[in-house]
Amino acid sequence: MGINMDDNIHAPTVASGPTTTGGSNRDPAKLSMVELMQEKERIEEELSALSSVLTSHGVNMNSSLTTFDDFPRADIDVAQIRTIRAKIIRLRYDHKEVMKYLEKGIHDHFSNLQRAQGDTSSASNTDGSSRIQSNLIGNSSSEAAMFGPPFAIVNSVAAASPADQAGLKAGDKIRSFGIINWINHERLSKVAELVQQNEGRTLIVKALRQDGVNARELDLELVPRRGWGGRGLLGCHLVPL
Repeated sequence: MGINMDDNIHAPTVASGPTTTGGSNRDPAKLSMVELMQEKERIEEELSALSSVLTSHGVNMNSSLTTFDDFPRADIDVAQIRTIRAKIIRLRYDHKEVMKYLEKGIHDHFSNLQRAQGDTSSASNTDGSSRIQSNLIGNSSSEAAMFGPPFAIVNSVAAASPADQAGLKAGDKIRSFGIINWINHERLSKVAELVQQNEGRTLIVKALRQDGVNARELDLELVPRRGWGGRGLLGCHLVPL
C-alpha cells in the first residue's frame, strides 16, 4: 500500500493557529513586560532548536518532501518534519503576538514618561542640561529587565554638545533612547529618525555606566538641537552592540 497522494504531504500534520506548542499557554495580553520578555526569549529558543532539527535533516520550511515522481522521500523522516513545521508555524504566530504586546507596552511606557516630563518641563534648564537620576544596578534590576539589554554604546561625546549637557559620556551603554530600544532600533536607524523628529524636545535616555566594579542605571534628559557649535543634533557617536 502507498500513501494517498490526494493529501498534501507538505502540509503540517496539525492545523496552525493561535495556540502554543506546550511550553506556555499564557495569554500575552495578561503578561507583565518582564514576563513578555521571558516569553519572547522562550519562543525564540524553541524556534532555534526546531530549526536546527530541520537543518539536521537537510531541509527547511519550504523543502519538498516528495521525489520527482511524487512519492514520499525515503531519505528523511517525513512525519517528523511535518510535525516540526507545524510547531514552527504555531511558534511564529505566538512570537508575533508577544512582540505586538511587548512593543505596545514599551511605547505606552515611554509615552507616559514623555507626558510626565512635559508636566515638569518648567523646572528644567533652558539650555538643555539635565538632571541625572542614578541607582546601583542591583536596586533597579526589575526595570533593567523590562528595558532589556543595551543596544548601543557611546563612542565619543563632543564638548558642550546636547549629549554632553545631558550627561552622556563615552563608554555609556544605551538601554533605551526615547521609545527606541533593543527590539526596534534597526541598527540605530530608528534612533536617527527619532532625533530628527524631536528637535528641540526632551527625550528620555536610559543608559548603563560602569564605575569601577559598580554599574549605574542613568535616566538622562537629552534635547536634540542645532546651533551648539558642532555637527548634528546630538554631538555624540553611537555604535550598535
